[in-house]
Amino acid sequence: MGTIKAITFDLWDTLVVDDSDEAKRAEHGLRSKFDERRHLLWEALNDAEPIDLETVRLAYNVGDAAFNKVWKEHHITWPIAERLWIILKGLGRELPETAFDAVVRAHAEMEVNIPPDAMPGAAPVLERLAKRYKLCIVSDAIVSPGNCLRRLLENHGLAAPFSGFAFSDEVGHSKPHRSMFESAAGQLGVEIGEMLHVGDRDHNDVKGPQQLGMKAILFTASRDVDKANTTADAICESFDELEAAIDRLNA
Repeated sequence: MGTIKAITFDLWDTLVVDDSDEAKRAEHGLRSKFDERRHLLWEALNDAEPIDLETVRLAYNVGDAAFNKVWKEHHITWPIAERLWIILKGLGRELPETAFDAVVRAHAEMEVNIPPDAMPGAAPVLERLAKRYKLCIVSDAIVSPGNCLRRLLENHGLAAPFSGFAFSDEVGHSKPHRSMFESAAGQLGVEIGEMLHVGDRDHNDVKGPQQLGMKAILFTASRDVDKANTTADAICESFDELEAAIDRLNA
């Protein structure tokens, strides 16, 4: 047996197919998530005191740009309540607490109510891996907070194999910040170097863990743009290939 005692998994485009909920929303005659988020805030503001939708959209876009800068450069993901509060500050507006909370909740639960699809083949592989390794989710929470991402995984039958969850809104930093992987190691009772990470982004899911002394697998089932220039210890195109790749790295 090699030195790998635990495996950490990215969530988006690794366990769940990102934005696969958009087709379902369209089928239901619903707005895209992008448009619905802006509409939710506009509706709440407009009910309190009339305001132009375009004004709210513009402010929301600026809020998103600020979020993305802090996320990419400082590895912090502001919770959705904080993001909305910043947008309101920019508009010079306030909302009654109940109205604000309702907008926050609608944002948080959007991907629980109409969920993106589980990655094909994930469930049986995770169940088998959990018998041999400790498993932990290490995922950025961009809009849906950790408590909603847990529910998403539970509803897909994917939560049970995991004995730890490191979500960026709960840890206080996002990948590839060391504290995300420290949180996972602490929850699982292993050293960082005894973990292997599986994810779809070379910068966050491969180079980040490798700099901490971990091994990393690039997972390309639904997102493969980093395949040509990855430093991953292995590349897997589906869950069918994952167990054998882990065994080779742990030989």
